[in-house]
Amino acid sequence: MPLSDTGDRELGEFGYTNQLKRTLGSFHTFAAGISYISVLTGVFQLSYLGLSEGGPAYWWSWPAVFVGQLMVALCFAELAAQYPVAGSVYNWAKKLSNPHIAWMAGWMMLLASIVSISATALAYQRTLPQITSFFQFIGDGTGTSDAANGVLLATVLIVFTTLVNAFGVKLMARINSAGVFVELLFAVLLVVFLAFHFVRGPSVVTQTNGTEAGHSSGYLGAFLIAGIASSYVMYGFDTAASLGEESLNPHRNAPKAILRALVASFVLGGLIILFALMAVGNINAPELGTVGLQYVLTDALGPAIGRVFLFVVFIAITVCVLAVHTAAIRIAFAMARDNALPGGRKLARVNKKTGTPVLPAIVIGVLAVALLVLNINSTQIFSAVTSLAIILIYLSYLLVTVPMLIRRLRGRWPREGAPAGRFSLGRWGLPVNVLAVLWGGAMTVNLAWPRNEIYNASPPFHWYLKWISVLFVGVFAAGGFAYYWFVQRHKVGVLADHAAAPAPDEEVSR
Repeated sequence: MPLSDTGDRELGEFGYTNQLKRTLGSFHTFAAGISYISVLTGVFQLSYLGLSEGGPAYWWSWPAVFVGQLMVALCFAELAAQYPVAGSVYNWAKKLSNPHIAWMAGWMMLLASIVSISATALAYQRTLPQITSFFQFIGDGTGTSDAANGVLLATVLIVFTTLVNAFGVKLMARINSAGVFVELLFAVLLVVFLAFHFVRGPSVVTQTNGTEAGHSSGYLGAFLIAGIASSYVMYGFDTAASLGEESLNPHRNAPKAILRALVASFVLGGLIILFALMAVGNINAPELGTVGLQYVLTDALGPAIGRVFLFVVFIAITVCVLAVHTAAIRIAFAMARDNALPGGRKLARVNKKTGTPVLPAIVIGVLAVALLVLNINSTQIFSAVTSLAIILIYLSYLLVTVPMLIRRLRGRWPREGAPAGRFSLGRWGLPVNVLAVLWGGAMTVNLAWPRNEIYNASPPFHWYLKWISVLFVGVFAAGGFAYYWFVQRHKVGVLADHAAAPAPDEEVSR
């Protein structure tokens, strides 16, 4: 296969030689992106938050988030067409700005991915005990015991994804693709089943259920909180590009996979939420604000059919955590081969038998479990950990879209001499990029805003819990960059085992 097709030529621009195996086809690439987004996981994990804080009208946050994230995805698709490389956000920032911004983008994305693993794995608690009480090993499913049981279930899942990723990308891809196929099939079936159980019309999405009470800004205040439920779902589409070094024809497949994953998730997720609200027997049922859409499955479809779909949600959660773990490994590997992380040489080592970096899989798994254990007694663990993950994701995306916009304004993007025929926004590039930056900035502020409803929803109330998002992001951002600036940056450089001299006729951007 020619170098221009495999993507190895662009690796030379980064100074790398590819040590990963190219085995993933177009569906594998698409599956990686859509399983990270995982519409069934996201919709069912935080639907309780959207409904409790915004009522049925929270549905409108779904198209709003889609439009904003589509702007980001279009920018990423353009980058993926030029640079389908492991650790997409990290290496894209390096091309668009400088090594310091790139390190920060990579650090934020790596941290976000680890937190996302923890947050997504917690979705087991809102699904498995609903299938059968057998999975409620600790307590009765309420209060602090709910969090403790959630941590136990999540730990089991993270151990599984660690082992699968350690055994190689082919095993991961097979499990992931099979899971995505099942998820998409049953998502469509769920839409159809719900359509046969309507008890009200689509005007239900105009009901706020009085959630605006207590907000000085009226329903807008409630809506901004409820919208976090939608913003949690539609991200991670860059995973399709992060597997570029292991994909066939990545320049063509990665951009398509990014956009198809986002659009498919928007359509299916939007219909599931809408149809569930139209099918539930009592739109004011308190279970909607505590259990979420899981309640609708058993209420509208009956216990037997409802449990079948809950089992599919369980599969979706499993492959979602697997995809997030895989993406985190690629970020760690990409930074490690630049010796941009402590222990870089060991973290960047690719197992010759499995063709995958094993140590990052283990380290990331251990850190994700540790984060859960630290929060084991927190009743706000579900919303708080999830919100922290999304904030970090949006920040890392901004560290790509902002430098990209600066390059556009200076006339340096699209890059000079870029191969023709690859995905490009053309004259729409500037307005799309501007909207992507504005969207990312606004959502970061909304997500990090100190609110009791998200970060300290129940007693005891402490100021530091309310401000945990700002404190967490500030400490890890400042502390991480300080470590990089004073210690690690003096060691940064492509490791000899991964280095390749760029071709003399190619642009080298460093």
